Amino acid sequence: QVQLVESGGGLVQPGGSLRLSCAASGRAFSSYAMGWFRQAPAKEREFVAAISRAGYGTYYADSVKGRYTISRDNAKNTVYLQMNSLKPEDTAGYYCAATDAGILSSTPNTYRFWGQGTQVTVSS
Repeated sequence: QVQLVESGGGLVQPGGSLRLSCAASGRAFSSYAMGWFRQAPAKEREFVAAISRAGYGTYYADSVKGRYTISRDNAKNTVYLQMNSLKPEDTAGYYCAATDAGILSSTPNTYRFWGQGTQVTVSS
């Protein structure tokens, strides 16, 4: 079992930046690959980025590639999502998730544990 708590969301102007954090507690954090997803009102949950257990492998949705960076610090049990050049269409609730499947996955069903989410609003 692992508990996940996201933070760092907020209101930002188009073109701005935010860094989201996801703090994990419970079983060994480094045994999980981690992912970030987002969900806007009336839309399905959408994959954003994933990172391997040790942090050497990453995977991004095309919509965020080149603008977002996922990273992790296993000593701090934390995964990050650096978001740059934000656009209004990036507005959503952002969720981190953990999988022990040992793969980088864009499929929500692969992930066993989810945080409660943090809201990101991009607006002028």
